[in-house]
Amino acid sequence: MEEPGSIRPGGRTARVRAAVLRAAGDILAERGFAHLDLTDVARRAEVGKTTVYRRWGTVTGLVADLLTDMADQSLPRARTGSLEGDLRANARLVQRTLADPRQGNLFRAVIAAATCEPRTTEALHRFYDTRVREWAPCVEEAIDRGELPAGTDAEEVVRAVSAPLYYRLLAAGGPLDEATADQAANAAVAAARAGAFVK
Repeated sequence: MEEPGSIRPGGRTARVRAAVLRAAGDILAERGFAHLDLTDVARRAEVGKTTVYRRWGTVTGLVADLLTDMADQSLPRARTGSLEGDLRANARLVQRTLADPRQGNLFRAVIAAATCEPRTTEALHRFYDTRVREWAPCVEEAIDRGELPAGTDAEEVVRAVSAPLYYRLLAAGGPLDEATADQAANAAVAAARAGAFVK
């Protein structure tokens, strides 16, 4: 049996889902997880609250579906022809997302919720696993070309690119600009070439 919010709809149902997820994202970005309420989401999305309760069931079910949608809608990985170019493109994509006022606030809210709500934690992990798997092939291709040591953990290299950017967002503060993104990518490449991610 499908969990609430996990059905992949089409037609009118797809439009309802899009409106509800947009409304949920807006509330998370504006007010945080603690203020996310299904009735409020239904009002903002201009759909019946019965539809929202029947379809998603709980706030955590709605957030899980929002994260699934965000993973599905993320841009595909770049193919620049070089490891540095690909990882810089990845870093700049993460940087643009986190520096965006709405998206940055949305990620803060979801990450905060994931620290204390198991279903949101699982959904967040699935979101990041999807994004990391999308970008890992650029590292695997670099290994095949002999640019990185055999046995390099491609997914760990990709995680090393975005980790400093999330640290800036959540803990350290400071600029989240292209220079910061490029520095994160360059550091990950240098560490990978030095064998830091060999399993």
